Amino acid sequence: MKTMNIASIAFAFSVTTALAEGNIPQQNNDWFKAGEAEIQSKIAQQPITKPAKNIILLIADGNGVGTNYATRIFAGQQNGLYGDENVLPQEAFPNLGLVKTYNVNAQTPDSAGTGTAIHSGVKTKAGVLGVDETLNRGDCSQVEAAKVATIAEVLSDQGKSVGIISTARLTHATPASAYAHSADRDFENNSDLPEGCETPDIAVQLIDQMKSGVVDLALGGGRSQFLPKSAVDEEGKNGKRTDDRNLIDEATKSGVSYVGSGPAFSELDLKSDNPILGLFGSSHMQYEYDRTDEPSLAEMVKASITALQDNESGYFLTVEAGRVDHANHDGNAYRALTDGVAFAEAIAMADKLTSDQDTLIIVTADHGHTISFNGYCGRGTPIHGLCMGVDNDGVKHTDQIQTMNDGKPYSVIGYMNGPGSILKEDQNWEGFRPDLTQAQALDPDFIQQALLPRDSETHSGEDVAVYARGPWAHLLNGTVEQSYIFNVMNYAANAK
Repeated sequence: MKTMNIASIAFAFSVTTALAEGNIPQQNNDWFKAGEAEIQSKIAQQPITKPAKNIILLIADGNGVGTNYATRIFAGQQNGLYGDENVLPQEAFPNLGLVKTYNVNAQTPDSAGTGTAIHSGVKTKAGVLGVDETLNRGDCSQVEAAKVATIAEVLSDQGKSVGIISTARLTHATPASAYAHSADRDFENNSDLPEGCETPDIAVQLIDQMKSGVVDLALGGGRSQFLPKSAVDEEGKNGKRTDDRNLIDEATKSGVSYVGSGPAFSELDLKSDNPILGLFGSSHMQYEYDRTDEPSLAEMVKASITALQDNESGYFLTVEAGRVDHANHDGNAYRALTDGVAFAEAIAMADKLTSDQDTLIIVTADHGHTISFNGYCGRGTPIHGLCMGVDNDGVKHTDQIQTMNDGKPYSVIGYMNGPGSILKEDQNWEGFRPDLTQAQALDPDFIQQALLPRDSETHSGEDVAVYARGPWAHLLNGTVEQSYIFNVMNYAANAK
């Protein structure tokens, strides 16, 4: 025993001596070397303190850290990787922070309050747009007194061009928060307004902002909000307005160039001096998985930058991947992730077409969802499928599907609540889990299992990430209030 103790002491001394001399045993390990390279990369980074001529804000609605994580793996697996090692475009940006998303009256926020915080620099109540917290939701009489300026209005007043893109309706909460001031996010067209409300509906406000020169380009869905019920659109669907106003006709008569389909979009004159309005869906645009003749989010970003970049004073472009949120609400992880990949492609497009020396790019989410991830799954397990076992002798998962205590398989992704709840009304709200197959779980229409029963899964209240590159992007670090994003954009645009 005494000899062994001496040997152990001698070995420990030799290791300690080696460590003191910088000879770390694992220094030739690939992970260690990658970490050393990352340190050198961080050391070489220098803040860019020039004014931001251009600002591009990309928001994936509902793309909290959980959905972002799942998208990273999904995108990697689509390219033949295990998934975890994949890096999304925004994850390569040099600056990262966490954002607190609550509304002033809601621990778990809605997109109107979060969108207003991002676009106007003030936290406000849930459900209101472009107004401060003094306004009570639904009270049109308070709008003028509570109105706050949006970053689009501020930068337009400074001579910059302004573009708005969304795969949701352009009158929906997040895109509307860039240009509208409304007592309720639901006041999308005149038929939604309460009797006696003198505030224009959100669709009218967008057209007015385009006529006045504040908004130079708007691309997204929501055609029906701009058309009277008597009008039939490109999809053969009627409008929703009851005031007989055809806002698209009004816009074109004032000089706005209108496009209503994907094929027509590809022929659009992007160098015209006219404002551009593109409405590609009667309601929301299609999910990426279902998209046929509509432009992709990346295509809309490319066209928008082309259209806006000739302004010598620069431009502001806000981009929303709105349907990530909707798929999460439906408990349909596959569509949330395919739209997440489309969002990543849009980020890559914006990054490719601009320089970090004059363009600030900010990527964030307005809020998260109750998406969660079960364990313990082996590497390469399809992120939207059933959990496969860990291989103790290798890297890739085993062929053994994992089960819970009830002996049944389970999916990697689940939700705390939603339409996939195992608690069923016709069973007196008692739980029952089906015996799933991998084919069922991998079906694009599969609804993930959830705990609590709810027709539409809810938002969550946790922090979301913000990624940034370009002038003054280093100001986005640490844990910040969501309204701070506006302050950074405003400062970057006006830095001396």
